[in-house]
Amino acid sequence: MCREPGSDGARVKGERPDGDDWRPAAGLAALRRRAEYLAAIRRFFAARDVIEVETPLLARAGVTDVAIEGLREAATGRWLQTSPEYAMKRLLAAGLGDCYQITRAFRAGEQGRLHNPEFTLLEWYRLGWDGSGLMAEVAALVDGILGPLSVTQCTYRDAFLAAGLPDPIAAEDAALRQAAEQRLAGVLPEGLGRAGYLDLLLDGVVVPTLPARCFLTGYPADQAVLARLDADDPRVAARFELFCEGVEIANGFVELTDAQALRSRFEADQAARAAAGVAVPAVDERLLAALESGLPDCAGVALGLDRLLMLAEGARSLDAVIAFPWEQA
Repeated sequence: MCREPGSDGARVKGERPDGDDWRPAAGLAALRRRAEYLAAIRRFFAARDVIEVETPLLARAGVTDVAIEGLREAATGRWLQTSPEYAMKRLLAAGLGDCYQITRAFRAGEQGRLHNPEFTLLEWYRLGWDGSGLMAEVAALVDGILGPLSVTQCTYRDAFLAAGLPDPIAAEDAALRQAAEQRLAGVLPEGLGRAGYLDLLLDGVVVPTLPARCFLTGYPADQAVLARLDADDPRVAARFELFCEGVEIANGFVELTDAQALRSRFEADQAARAAAGVAVPAVDERLLAALESGLPDCAGVALGLDRLLMLAEGARSLDAVIAFPWEQA
């Protein structure tokens, strides 16, 4: 179902005459194909007995992750959700079983060729699965949209070493900073910590070297987010990401089910956000209560649908698959 760039007549920013920007950014043919892709994804999960759910877009708690900025609605003080993860885990703890959701999600400060502050996210959870099983299912879904292609699996550490970078698990912060200064053009942002250096090196040096479709696995523990730590090596998290043609498509975890460990991570995030002088969302006590009641062993993944469909269209910008991007909303 791939298309050549521009084959649907999608408009390029700046080419529309003044007063004509009421028209959709994506071409009508691309929007019709988008509907077909969404229908195919729903058939994919129906065939696997995974139930579709809906959860609130506005909630009392926001995300504490230092790397993500949420959007807060002024009238109610509630947060537009950056992911349906917290609410979906409450459903899992209540006994719903395997489930998925296609939803709008929101993140502040992310806008560009591969970012729109409002975007479409596909998220799903599988009970009793490990990372390998979920990666296989992600690959099957992506094959159905982009066409079949072999997918490589590589650890985060091996990918850094293959790119001539320091060991991301064992290297000192100073070595990572030095590598970033040497390998990346321009001045580094102020106040970067270890996670910041790793993110810059991953995006700027490692990702361009990856095969066309590649799962990175075994992320450093300080980038575990809501993933479990590896039982054999607690320096590593049970987390993976899928990259297609140099674009991050999916982020998956073998989920942390320990409520106290998750509370500790949330509180560490809050302290880091306070130190950085940015908004500090409240901890989601309902999520923690759900974990305390018993979140079943599970693996989950969030997949950026706009990015996946952009690749299916052979396009370079999300605008090719979004009717009305941020500038036109």
